[in-house]
Amino acid sequence: MAHTPADFRSDTVTRPTAAMRRAMAEAVVGDDVFGEDPTVKELEGEAAHLFRREAALFVPTGCMGNQIAARVHGRPGEEVVVEATAHMVDWELAGLAALSGLQARTLPSARGCLDPDAVRATLRPAGGFRPRCGLLLLENTHNFHGGAVVPIDHLRTLFAVARERGAQVHLDGARLWNAAVATGTALAEYGAVADSLCVCLSKGLGAPAGSLLVGDAAFVAKAREARKLLGGGMRQVGVLAAPGLVALRTHRARLVDDHRRARRLADGFLAAPGVTAPTGPPDTNIVIVRTEDVDAKALCDAIARRGVLALPAGPDRVRFVTHYDVDDDDVAAAVGAFGEAVAEVRRG
Repeated sequence: MAHTPADFRSDTVTRPTAAMRRAMAEAVVGDDVFGEDPTVKELEGEAAHLFRREAALFVPTGCMGNQIAARVHGRPGEEVVVEATAHMVDWELAGLAALSGLQARTLPSARGCLDPDAVRATLRPAGGFRPRCGLLLLENTHNFHGGAVVPIDHLRTLFAVARERGAQVHLDGARLWNAAVATGTALAEYGAVADSLCVCLSKGLGAPAGSLLVGDAAFVAKAREARKLLGGGMRQVGVLAAPGLVALRTHRARLVDDHRRARRLADGFLAAPGVTAPTGPPDTNIVIVRTEDVDAKALCDAIARRGVLALPAGPDRVRFVTHYDVDDDDVAAAVGAFGEAVAEVRRG
């Protein structure tokens, strides 16, 4: 499978498999805005069944799915509780404010695990001049904590806190498949700790596009209206749902290979002098390393000259993500390129 360049920038760079391309070509389609695309309906039904929830909604992107959930659960002028480096506040163009009039109240965390007492204190009713804070946004796995898994017991605790405070919970599960495989947790258990979930088909599972919003039937009905409002109503979109079905049915089990390769990457990178793992060892398929006294952009440029692609994750941090389009040879190439690039950049 080795190819040049070896692309570790994200697990979104995967190319559709032959099975996915066949499924796209042969998909039975209809107008999804009219609820008439049988392939979309099959995908949504399968996702709802996996999480033991009433319904699901196919959306073009995870960002749209997350923002739809926030809009349905929240009200303009309210606050939401969210982890300080979560995707929904750092990488979705201030959508909470721009699209739904929501203000983010951010809290720090330990590897993506919010402190339940801090959450309890922050979720509050309206009073005086203070806005109501009635929505908790979670992320699992947590991207910028190095693909860290938030344990299911911790999610249960946070869900109980939210219920105690009369708040709703949305789980950004873009890479929830990775968390489930890494821990052996059934998807139905995740379905029981949030009012809504958004799971991505185009990251670790490798579909060319699409995410799924999952929740109860009333939530999904409102989410469908919000999807239309945001321009996400699609027509014969079974051609995208079909590879999503292939991904959902055949690619979850192979995520263990991505996790194994991530551990190999981390072990190889940490052998270089002055390199640390600021987010800890990888739980899943994301590796973040800190390079002492080395600019991350310059380091990524030097790595790219050696046929390997990665992304800065801060001024002195670099992120690598494994996926099915990189193999063991690519991992070995990345480790070698990283060590050489660190030495080159330090020499100046």
